[in-house]
Amino acid sequence: MEIRARYVQMGVFTLAVIAAGFAFVYWLNSAGGLRDRAIYRVRFDSSVSGLLRGSAVLFNGIRVGEVTGLALDPASPRQVQATIAIEPTAPVRADTTVTIDFQGLTGSPVIALTGGTSSAPLAAAKGETPLLVADPAAGQSMSQAARDVLRRIDTVVADNSQPLRNLIANLDTFSVALARNSDRVDSIVAGLERMTGGAAAKARLAVYDLAAPTGFPPAAKVEGQLVIPDPTALSLLDSEKILTKSAAGAGSPLPDGQWADTVPKMLQARIIQGFENAGTFAAVSRPLEGLTGDYQLLIDIRRFQLAAAAQPAADVELAGKVLDANGRILDTRVFRATQPAAASDAQAAATALDQAFGRAASELVTWTSHVVADRAQGAGAPPPAPKGAGRGKASRS
Repeated sequence: MEIRARYVQMGVFTLAVIAAGFAFVYWLNSAGGLRDRAIYRVRFDSSVSGLLRGSAVLFNGIRVGEVTGLALDPASPRQVQATIAIEPTAPVRADTTVTIDFQGLTGSPVIALTGGTSSAPLAAAKGETPLLVADPAAGQSMSQAARDVLRRIDTVVADNSQPLRNLIANLDTFSVALARNSDRVDSIVAGLERMTGGAAAKARLAVYDLAAPTGFPPAAKVEGQLVIPDPTALSLLDSEKILTKSAAGAGSPLPDGQWADTVPKMLQARIIQGFENAGTFAAVSRPLEGLTGDYQLLIDIRRFQLAAAAQPAADVELAGKVLDANGRILDTRVFRATQPAAASDAQAAATALDQAFGRAASELVTWTSHVVADRAQGAGAPPPAPKGAGRGKASRS
């Protein structure tokens, strides 16, 4: 009997604890727990769809309480009375604005309190719960707002139906007229292109290249590597244009052709190829990462154009400097060659410039080989550069 009585006591105690827990939770939810709460009444003159007991009350976005009661006003069916319990420190005044806001993905409604001046008193009769009046549009839902906007748009369209019909008719008339005069529109656009130079820009220019010098006489091979950096030139020459120079010294490009690359890059490639054809150096290259050359050949392009005169002629002038591995100049020389041109067009200019470059580049290659060979043998001044080395022909791509 004692054991059974003990079980009964334990069961009664467990049920009492559970009941006390439920009562405590209910008290926390309804009365606000151990903290004092300020009670306010809020009057809505429209629907409060979705608002429930326990919904949050926010003041300037900060939660300060919850809704503790909702009731209809029997005297006015359009009104809804809500009771809220909030923090007593919340600065609620008579001019505080009350609205319904929607939060979260589900759009849970909350009562939002905003604004109010610190000097405004709370409008409430003595001994009664303070009353706040919500904004008339506080309970308007998003769908209702969308319907109102669509209703206004429909009103605007209905009021301006005749001007809209006239606009559509004018657009149709314009499109018909445009289609009927499409040939004239094409002619106008073509004329604008010719006037602004757009049509000329689209024309395909003939592209010309230089040939590397060949036909070098047999020479002793020089042990060492030769590096040829990018040649220097005036900005006028640093382009793909085939230049012609007037008697007054003014340079201008020929309109019917261009070089395959900028003049410094093209001359560098063909001079390197000329050294390879001569076979006097163990290796010839541009400056590469990790490459240490025994000698350097610096080239300055001073002239590379067609001189316009009674008899046009190609004029090429190259200045060369040979440096050792320590950067000391071993020798310098200027190489110049001219070649009469058959005409003043791009093709004749490219052919004449190629022939003049062939002679100047051949002399440059031979002279550089002699300078380096004499340096390696400890000889004195290098012999003069030989004349008559072979040259290539201009090629057109």
